[in-house]
Amino acid sequence: MRIFLTGATGFIGSAIIPELLRSGHRVLGLTRSATGAQKLIDAGVEPHRGDLEDLDSLRSGAAQADGVIHTAFDHDDFSNFVANCEKDRRAIETLGSALKGSDRPLLITSGTGMGNPTEGGPATEDVFNVKHPNPRIASEMAGAALLEAGVNVSVVRLPQVHDTVKQGLITYLVDVARRTGVSAYVGEGANRWPAAPVLDVARLYALAFARREAGARYHAVAEEGVSARDMAEVIGRGLNVPAVGVSSEKAAEHFGWLAAFVSLDMPASSALTRARLDWHPTGRGLIADLEQMDYSRASH
Repeated sequence: MRIFLTGATGFIGSAIIPELLRSGHRVLGLTRSATGAQKLIDAGVEPHRGDLEDLDSLRSGAAQADGVIHTAFDHDDFSNFVANCEKDRRAIETLGSALKGSDRPLLITSGTGMGNPTEGGPATEDVFNVKHPNPRIASEMAGAALLEAGVNVSVVRLPQVHDTVKQGLITYLVDVARRTGVSAYVGEGANRWPAAPVLDVARLYALAFARREAGARYHAVAEEGVSARDMAEVIGRGLNVPAVGVSSEKAAEHFGWLAAFVSLDMPASSALTRARLDWHPTGRGLIADLEQMDYSRASH
């Protein structure tokens, strides 16, 4: 198949490419720049110039493909997270519009929080909490509308995806600790974040795409929940700064835009995903990757 991959030069997208090529697919990769285009060519991918706000480029890329994997998201400025989520909604709607009237699959990306039941407990794949306050709900709402319109949409929900260089939102926690001289958590730090190694996540995308199951939801979760305190302590050791708790009242002052996330308890299960896709993550855990990270260089 010829697959249009958005976010092709990104952290997760670039890891998906080898998985798709090994399966015999051809990849058309979205990129914003000439540098990115050359990177894709070197990886054996045909570049397609455009970005998330160039809806014509998204539409034409999807029109040329036998299916779409959408991993691109604007991570440049999380202080504009709501606007970034709306940008993603428009991108998903546009990609889906090019696939209407066919069975060509569209695999989109969301967060595990969308599977949180209203009563609490770990997020699961069989739950879609349409009232979830996270603005990223816009991505899945767009996907649900396309599914209703007959588009073959499925979704991969992401935890904190990691290697020894990047770890999702935790990368920004490292930056805050480096800047402030303390590695902080809120309260007792008992809240948990799910996590998975990037290469295991890439393999899951390839498996989910191959399944082509309309309406399916998959959780790319290797660890159901790593505590905020454990994360802060290993970051503190890496930077040689103390790990300390801050009150919820002081969180906004200390963390800035990250304050909206740092105290959330977000455990997530992947039991249904593992059973449906025979997916079994084998990479190192989050704490192990944080222990092996080079803290001498800035994250960004």
